[in-house]
Amino acid sequence: MTTLGLVIAQFNRPITEQMEDAALEAATSAGAEVAEVVSVPGVYDAPLAADRLARLEAIDAVVVIGTVITGDTDHDQVITDAAAGRLADVSLERDTPVTLGVTGPGMSAAEARERVDNAAKAVDGALDLVDELPPP
Repeated sequence: MTTLGLVIAQFNRPITEQMEDAALEAATSAGAEVAEVVSVPGVYDAPLAADRLARLEAIDAVVVIGTVITGDTDHDQVITDAAAGRLADVSLERDTPVTLGVTGPGMSAAEARERVDNAAKAVDGALDLVDELPPP
């Protein structure tokens, strides 16, 4: 059985709560276990939590869930670029799959609600990586 760690951004919680539910349902449907769930304030804060989970021997992959909604500035682009880059670094540095179930940037709240199922896709991606990657 594959064991996952899940990082959930609390910013935009009405949407990320639905994303969390979708991720947990996808894991259960696939026969995977979510051993650890870590809540972080926002997507920008996810790399540290993902790194801590990836260090745990019992965790096979980490799934990061969040949504970044556009505002009046380019802040959403800055946040997603920074987080995505650091999450990729965590995956490579820890030799553990870290999948990006983060929607945005450039989305309205309505568009974010339409993309809740991206969380399930991130779980599926993590499970696929665990199955397909050759042993280190």
